Formats: sequence, C-alpha cells, structure tokens
Amino acid sequence: MRKNILTATLLIISLIIATPIVITNTSNATQMLHVDFSDLTPSTKKEVECLADNIFYEAGYEPKEGKIAVALVTLNRVKHGFEDSVCGVVKQKTKSTCQFSWWCEDKPRMSSLHKSEKLSERQKVVYNDIKDLAVYVYMNYEVMKDNTMGALYYHANYVNPNWKLKKTVVIGNHIFYTPY
Repeated sequence: MRKNILTATLLIISLIIATPIVITNTSNATQMLHVDFSDLTPSTKKEVECLADNIFYEAGYEPKEGKIAVALVTLNRVKHGFEDSVCGVVKQKTKSTCQFSWWCEDKPRMSSLHKSEKLSERQKVVYNDIKDLAVYVYMNYEVMKDNTMGALYYHANYVNPNWKLKKTVVIGNHIFYTPY
C-alpha cells in the first residue's frame, strides 16, 4: 500500500512540474531530463547535431523505438571507446570503411541539417523531431533503459554481413548485436 501511494505521489508531482518521472520499479524512480536544443552549450549542440544526423540517415523513417536504438548504439560506441565523441563515432572509418555507411556517401555535406535548404518541408519536420529526440537521448543516456540490450553494432534487415556477433534484438528494420 505504501509503495502504491509513493508511486501515485511521484506521478502526480511529475504532472504538476511537467517533468516526467519514469518509474523503473516501485521502490526506485529516475527523473528524465527535458532540455531544449537552444539551452545546450555550443560543443553539446555539435554532438547532438551529429547524433541527429546519424539517426536521420540511419533510421529517419523508422518507428521512434528504432530511432532511439540507433542513438543508443552511437552513444554505446562512445562509452566503449570507439571514439571519444559522438561526432567521432559517426565519422569513424575502419581502414577505408565507414562505420555508418551514409557518412561515406554525399550526405556529409548536408550535416547540420537544420540549417540546410536542401531538405523538403517533410524532411525538415522529420529532422526537427529527430533533433528533439537526439537531445532527449543524449541528456538521458545514463538513466535510460537500453532497448538494444547494449548493442554496439546493427545493420538493416535486408543485408547479411555475416558478422560473428551475438544478436540482441530486432527493432524496426534493424538487427542489433554485441560482441560475444
């Protein structure tokens, strides 16, 4: 009974202050941060833009969970030392192979998409939503549940790279993996 009252109280408070609280279990609550892009420092804005660009090109028209999954893999790679920044991970090459294929294509010239005149109106709406999502995931990465189960790799379901990795989950049109 006491746990139910605590949970109800936390939910009511979160509604009052307009900051959602995600209940991870009845005895532990984690507050998720909501921050506007305009409130970020210039260096954090750059990181979030790289994350948003990666989400846009890798999963721009996937369901929200698929977009979050791409963001989490990108941040997981930073955490595991692939590179020391989001932008470094997004632009990383192993030998001559880009880790995210879109970076090797013509699209890098369109990074910082929110300033680009090359996007259609629909693409601008999608990108702006993705940028908001990128801010949210970037700011809450440490407290979010990882829907990829710690994945460091993924590929579209229509390719077969014959990786020797452990499959963790399928989300949208992507298959996610961790090393064994």
